[in-house]
Amino acid sequence: MTTTRTLGRSGITVSAIGMGCWAIGGPLWGDDGQPFGWGEVDDDESIRTIHRALDLGVTLFDTASNYGAGHSERILGRAVAGRRDSVVIATKFGNVSEESTRRALGTDASPAFAVRSLDESLRRLGTDYVDLYQLHINELPVPAALDLVDTLEALVDQGKIRAYGWSTDDPSSAEAFAAAGPHCTAIQHDESVLRDNAAVLAVCDKHDLASLNRGPLAMGLLTGSTRAVGADDVRGRAPDWLEWFTDGRPTPRWAARVDQVREALTADGRTLAQGALGWLLARSPRTVPIPGLRTVAQADENLATLERGPLSPESYAEVERLLTDLRSAPAA
Repeated sequence: MTTTRTLGRSGITVSAIGMGCWAIGGPLWGDDGQPFGWGEVDDDESIRTIHRALDLGVTLFDTASNYGAGHSERILGRAVAGRRDSVVIATKFGNVSEESTRRALGTDASPAFAVRSLDESLRRLGTDYVDLYQLHINELPVPAALDLVDTLEALVDQGKIRAYGWSTDDPSSAEAFAAAGPHCTAIQHDESVLRDNAAVLAVCDKHDLASLNRGPLAMGLLTGSTRAVGADDVRGRAPDWLEWFTDGRPTPRWAARVDQVREALTADGRTLAQGALGWLLARSPRTVPIPGLRTVAQADENLATLERGPLSPESYAEVERLLTDLRSAPAA
């Protein structure tokens, strides 16, 4: 069973499934009380979870400067101390936050901020380089993104980053950034069995990029859990872009769609989450799902997919047959 993949044209080898570290950041708040985190966390459990992921073969850990206003980076740095050479760290810049108050303060796409944010991330992570440095402003106009390329290339030359990418769902943005940046090696985008983005995957194929899949479990919807989340969880007061949850519970129309593909995803004895991750591994050799993990139990379940591997061709074909009608129908 192949349990590794290549991080695009960088040639960096990573585990076929990574660990998303948004959830371990803890709370982050907007000025209007909008939560941008996943609620309170147990830092000791977070560290145990990272260690368990390492034990199960995970080498890629994806975080961001604003996850918990830097708390996620601090916890990840503590957890991988002494093991830096065996892990691939991806972080992001562009969203501004204040560590002392855990407040979100908007965005900054300037080259100067990219440099300053990296220095702050390196300090929190306890390392002198980041493997993948990603622009974190999804809908940034392309000219502003291209203004960052020379700075990012200089950071590669200085040895402070090995490669860079953009977290964007827009294929034209991904295309422009990949074409302009010699060391652009990955596009992080929303990708799950419920929401395929074939256009971004086509860009990844064209430019030899990795496809890092955020939201591979639809922020928990594809785990099958119906537990309500708290008011300090981003899903409890979902912003406009988060369709999967309403008032802290799965949105009924999307929960119904999960039910329609559940049997096909679990036909070979996988759990629903393992089936959803297996679908992504079967979708393309470039995909690297990064499910968020905050407990050892979640690590054990989701990362068992590394051994199970992609869905079988038969199961994948059945899921695609079911999804043909679902994807063309309105969600409402």
